[in-house]
Amino acid sequence: MDRNRKWVPGFGAVLLTLLSHMTSALEVPLDPKVLEGLPQPPTITLQSPKDYIFDPRENIVIHCEAKGKPHPSFSWTRNGTHFDVEKDPKVLMKPGSGTLVIDISGEKAEAYEGTYQCTAHNEHGTAVSNSIVIRQSRSPLWSKERNEAIVVQMGVSLVLQCRPPAGLPPPVIFWMDNNFQRLQLDKRVSQALNGDLYFSNVLPDDTRSDYICYARFPHTQTIQQKQPISVTVLDNSPEGERRPGFMTPLGTTSTKMVLRGETLELECVADGLPTPEISWQKDGGELPSSRMSFYNFKKTLKVSDVNEADGGDYRCTATNNLGTAHHVIKVTVKAAPFWVSAPRNLILAPNETGILTCRVSGEPKPKISWFVNGVSIENAPEDHRRKVDDDTVILSSVQSGSSAVYQCNASNEFGYLMANAFVNVLAEPPRVLTPPNRVYQVITNNPALLHCASFGSPIPIVTWFKDSQTSVKNGDPYVIHENGTLEIHVAQPLNSGKYTCIATNILGIKENHVYLEVKEPTRILKQPEYKVVQRGMSAVFECKVKHDPSLIPAMTWLKDDGELSRDERFEVDVDSLTINDVADEDEGTYTCIMNTTLDQDSASAMLTVVDATPPPAIVYEKPDPPTDLELTDQTERSVQLTWIAGDEHNSPTQKFLIQYEDLLHQPGVWINLTDVAGTSTTAQLNLSPYVYYSFRVLSENRVGYSQPSQPSNQYRTNPAAPDQNPSAVQGIGTQPGNLVISWTSLSGFQANGPSLEYKVQWRQKDVDDHWSSKNVANVSQFVVSGTPTYVPYEIKVQALNDYGSGPEPGIVIGYSGEDLPLSAPDSVQVMVHNSTLAEVHWEPVSFPSVRGKLQGYKVYYQRERSLHETEEDAERKEQVLTFSGNRSEGRLPGLQPYSLYNLTIRVLNNKGEGPPSTSKTFETPEGVPGPPSFLNVVNLSLDSLSLEWGPPMNNNGRLAGYTLKYQPVNTTNDLGPVKIMMFMANETTITMGNLNSSMLYKFHLSAKTIKGSGPIITKEAFTVMDTTVPSRQVDIATQGWFIGLMCAIALLILVLLIVCFIKRNKGGKYPVKEKEDAHQDPEIQPMKEDDGTFGEYSDTEDHKPLKGSRTPSNGTVRRDESDDSLVDYGEGGDGQFNEDGSFIGQYSGKKEKDTHEGNESSEAPSPVNAMNSFV
Repeated sequence: MDRNRKWVPGFGAVLLTLLSHMTSALEVPLDPKVLEGLPQPPTITLQSPKDYIFDPRENIVIHCEAKGKPHPSFSWTRNGTHFDVEKDPKVLMKPGSGTLVIDISGEKAEAYEGTYQCTAHNEHGTAVSNSIVIRQSRSPLWSKERNEAIVVQMGVSLVLQCRPPAGLPPPVIFWMDNNFQRLQLDKRVSQALNGDLYFSNVLPDDTRSDYICYARFPHTQTIQQKQPISVTVLDNSPEGERRPGFMTPLGTTSTKMVLRGETLELECVADGLPTPEISWQKDGGELPSSRMSFYNFKKTLKVSDVNEADGGDYRCTATNNLGTAHHVIKVTVKAAPFWVSAPRNLILAPNETGILTCRVSGEPKPKISWFVNGVSIENAPEDHRRKVDDDTVILSSVQSGSSAVYQCNASNEFGYLMANAFVNVLAEPPRVLTPPNRVYQVITNNPALLHCASFGSPIPIVTWFKDSQTSVKNGDPYVIHENGTLEIHVAQPLNSGKYTCIATNILGIKENHVYLEVKEPTRILKQPEYKVVQRGMSAVFECKVKHDPSLIPAMTWLKDDGELSRDERFEVDVDSLTINDVADEDEGTYTCIMNTTLDQDSASAMLTVVDATPPPAIVYEKPDPPTDLELTDQTERSVQLTWIAGDEHNSPTQKFLIQYEDLLHQPGVWINLTDVAGTSTTAQLNLSPYVYYSFRVLSENRVGYSQPSQPSNQYRTNPAAPDQNPSAVQGIGTQPGNLVISWTSLSGFQANGPSLEYKVQWRQKDVDDHWSSKNVANVSQFVVSGTPTYVPYEIKVQALNDYGSGPEPGIVIGYSGEDLPLSAPDSVQVMVHNSTLAEVHWEPVSFPSVRGKLQGYKVYYQRERSLHETEEDAERKEQVLTFSGNRSEGRLPGLQPYSLYNLTIRVLNNKGEGPPSTSKTFETPEGVPGPPSFLNVVNLSLDSLSLEWGPPMNNNGRLAGYTLKYQPVNTTNDLGPVKIMMFMANETTITMGNLNSSMLYKFHLSAKTIKGSGPIITKEAFTVMDTTVPSRQVDIATQGWFIGLMCAIALLILVLLIVCFIKRNKGGKYPVKEKEDAHQDPEIQPMKEDDGTFGEYSDTEDHKPLKGSRTPSNGTVRRDESDDSLVDYGEGGDGQFNEDGSFIGQYSGKKEKDTHEGNESSEAPSPVNAMNSFV
């Protein structure tokens, strides 16, 4: 097909005819019941960026995810030819996905550089990804060079060149010295955008030999340095003052090209003495202050988010006290292709007509190419139902089986855009998605919305019936919206009843019933009244309410907008509040609020507390109404009102309230206009045009307001143009493809004249130059259809009438309707911290795929089953955690140990949730078990009893056994020694003997897993009391066994005395024998204060340890060594000291190779090791 063909006569008429018969795009709901079984061509949901620079130390991961029904298969091309993934053992394609993981360990990473493109295919079409250019990050070495020393005179300009090696991506440049301290930069010494160091003029302080340029390469996180540069500044022939000149850029003019949306960076570095000041301006225009910023002491100007208006001549001016210099940079703005309106998916019924549009812009103008199922449309099989004209494809009378995926490619010299849009031909009978028999309740005179969401192909036509008989038509009081919703603007009781919606297309019919109940409003019939009560008396506020009998009311009383204090003096009845024994602190405003599930009403009154016996008795009453109202000084916009005040009744008038009645727009309604001080009886009133005024005045004193005065004479003002525009203007999309512009309408009083209308204007922000507009009347909103999804619009609403327009309205930014997110989070990983806590990580979706305002992510997870084979699985309950904002991780608390969990993640915007991520399962480790289910004591006897127990309700792992601790409790409640018994997991009973009779025992039982013991269950029990009477008394001294025992003890004592006598004769004499006999505990032996050795106990003859003395822990005795050497207490002299000088080595004895050590260890145990043994 000729892609450059012109628009031929008659084709426009054909297109208009097709568009007039074209069916609007059908939205497929995300209800799984609806989606199940619906075929769908592939849609790319995730892909890597077009330019992918990888780190050679890590695997290459090229993302390609797609959805469709059936699930698509994936293939790849590299450099335009088929890439056989299965033949390369280093390349892995993730199951169920097109994502490639390339293991480049041990390989030349350059071999995998190139241009990759992913294809997703099923029987309904083929979608393709962007062309993804894969390049390896590079951090080349600095070329070897020898820098000559620089010698300059003071005052001259100087440039130190950096010229780093070209890396991918480019390196970050900075200058430091040999001590890794950054060089101090100022308006005299600065670093240019290319990394060179510029001196506008040099000073002797600039002399140094270590000017070093560093280049940091971001991907590989490596830093390389240039050889140091030496600079010497002489002052024997200094340079004099001079006018500014430019060091960069050179000359008087230069050019700069920047792409739309990027950041414009302009730089001017000047020399001169004194150091020049730099300023910037734009010839013939103003600098964009909201997007502009200065850097590098105003030598660099940056403009972010460049648009076409930023092109032009930018002038930088360098100034010192000797003159100025100018340089003009001519900026040209080009643009890579960008979307005006990307093609959208179409769902069509057989014989319907659809249109795909691919609207792009760019500079130069992009060339648009169409593809179908990844094949150029010129090479695709010819289809007479398909017509292509530049950015439009029209599909006429589509047939079943003609589903396909179309690709639009727009390119110019600066880049390209590529989008997939499928055309899905479906024939589906209607389905009603609104739940049946739903009951809607509203209050009388409020709007009612009855929903009938439906799906079908062709799009079903929705009709409504009331009470299964009366057909509901558009018009008062009913409005049937495009989505099938029935709206009743002002619901009345007669609108209650059963409503039936019927969805119909050529393939079938489906009906659904809903019910509307219109309730009576809640109203306060008798309001509480102002009370003046003496201290100590009672105050009663009445609040009688009428409400719909089917609604449950709830009465609440407030004092000064806060809750009533909990005081028994306050008595709240059904329709009243009584305050007994009134005190000064009870003074205030009391409000009764009647709430129902649908509405509420409230009323307030004030309580004033006065003295119980005021002397003399003064009666305070409301003032009398003012009289003799008169209008003077009458003009178009003002009038003077005067009156005579009424009797004050012992309470001075605090103010006068002036009200007006608009007899033209709101007859019978009095509106507060202004108030004046109680000392004044004149007011200058500002008026509005086109109002029939009548005024009245009320007096107010401490007791309250007077009755209103008699109305004044009528005063009419002439019409005029509106003084104001509607307020609360906003633009919010309620559904994809629309923008609802709403505002608060002007009242008739504010209209200033007849025939009030509103001029609604809108345009897409940063895209459209001209405003679209529409004049509307008697409405407070306007719906713009056919908008792109979630894009900003500029909005204005202006009031106008027969006498002119209101002031120029301000611009409000609104957003078109959001759509459900397209993508699901990827790379879901779960880190299990412990048996009850896990942390989930995911890769956030791309912002364009959110298709709305990102609200956060929802994590759905549920316990699938226990990992314990014998444990019964509880009912599975899905849990949901929402993480707000652009998060990529979250924690899942409260998990059940030793369980298998399953989770998915969805992205969330204001429209709803996106598709779920790939399901991820994880296991929680074992935890400690719960307590045994029961512990019973049975079969009590004189000296034994039996225990029975049940396994824990929650094992939380593999049960390892049970631990039983028990101890006796005497009559003074003192606990005896604890005894511990261990049991296997299958043991649940034990009979314990050899117990004391008539003794209370306390039993503590816990279950355990490999993670430890769980909670303890406790039981107490008495053994049976011994009630038997001994038959005879036995004299123990006459028993043979007792006599033999005493003889053995006497013989043992004799042997010990003989051994001690021999030992004493063999050992040396020492003067502290008595102390030794008196103090057998080695822990309390005396020590010398100077060196810590034991006093008077050392025996230098045979070096044997004495009784009651301490020896080193390795069993040896130190000899002939200094007591002050700390090395002797360590291992090989490796003792260490803390920062405060304290020794932290191991306090072990020094090893001695002596024959008397026997089998004892030759190495002393470390105190640290000893501590570890208790952990």
